[in-house]
Amino acid sequence: MKHVIALDVSKGKSTVAIYDQYRQCQFEGELSHTRVDFEQLHKRIEEIKRIDGQAPEIVFEATGVYSKPVEAFLRAYGHTYCRMNPLEANLQMAKMRRNKTDISDAHELAKTHFKMEREPTYVQDDYYEQMRALTRYYDEIDEEITLLKNRMHALLHSSFPELETLITPRSALFLNIVQLYPHPGILLAHSKTMIKNRLKANTRKNLSLARAEEKAQLLLEAAQNSYPAIKASDIRCDQIRDYATRIMDLVEKKETLVKQMVEMSQERKEYHVFRSIPGVGDTTACRLIGELGDIRRFQNAKQLNAYVGIDIMRYRSGNTQYRDRINKRGNKELRKILYFMICTMITLRSKTNNHLVDYYDKLKTQPQRKPHKVAIVACINKFLKMAFQLMTHGTLYDYESALPAQKS
Repeated sequence: MKHVIALDVSKGKSTVAIYDQYRQCQFEGELSHTRVDFEQLHKRIEEIKRIDGQAPEIVFEATGVYSKPVEAFLRAYGHTYCRMNPLEANLQMAKMRRNKTDISDAHELAKTHFKMEREPTYVQDDYYEQMRALTRYYDEIDEEITLLKNRMHALLHSSFPELETLITPRSALFLNIVQLYPHPGILLAHSKTMIKNRLKANTRKNLSLARAEEKAQLLLEAAQNSYPAIKASDIRCDQIRDYATRIMDLVEKKETLVKQMVEMSQERKEYHVFRSIPGVGDTTACRLIGELGDIRRFQNAKQLNAYVGIDIMRYRSGNTQYRDRINKRGNKELRKILYFMICTMITLRSKTNNHLVDYYDKLKTQPQRKPHKVAIVACINKFLKMAFQLMTHGTLYDYESALPAQKS
């Protein structure tokens, strides 16, 4: 390498340090994240390229949303760059004595780049960026739904606690009833026929008249025996209605996001590979793609394990030895998706053949049986190895083909 351009990124600006082949600083300054400053940096890069006959190596530390404009600029102009993990950068630049400033960090990043073999950052297709954004949006909505449900649950215990025992709280019918009758006094003011007709007319999903009448009868019986802590005119009844309405809208938004992700993924190989695995539906397949990204950027399954955060961490020093455990330095959202995916596969054991479930059963029935979570992590490890192989060779999952690999 002949020139290194290091950027210490902060909010709305970056500190730039440019070093030549003799490891001497040629330039240091501040770069505002504006079109004018980015174009000036591009001209400087092109000038260095013209003089050296090769492009300078660009390195910066990932700083969440603040480094996104820098990355977008480099991608737009086709510049190769190295985006460093903050923890890795901190370890590589560690010294006995160190002054921590934006300028010193930029200089240290440039100096260490001459010593370290840093691989250029793999630039993914925009599809993966969009899938990541949709997946994270889906998770945000899911968290908001959970928050609203908890608030609604607390208020229902003061107004109409029997509702949660009569109707499944996860169902659309439950939310519909909460909107119509958040208090037993409101329900008792109507006849069974009126309640039945309102349930039929207002439920967003199909509801038969017979089922609507059955629910109306149950509701009336519960309302007559209920002793609410608040009155029907209490403002908290309106609050309950509002929560139920917002939850229903958010549930519909989640369904829309899944449809959008499926639509975008129809021509993608990884989507069909994931969908071929028993227990992986549209939602899980799309969320896996969103969090995993382009799997081709990993050289082997061990790198994939480290990215997820299930690689083993050992501590042995002298006579001190701790029990092995997973690192948990990877993608926690992806770990959560994989954990619940394996749990779903286990619950569907009677409906499908799945070698991951067979492996789980083997771990649970051997002489020194593994705890549930340890067995789940082992299954996640096996799933990642299998997914890496399937993606690499472009083949779909087949239970019979997986059996020999499982025995070996």
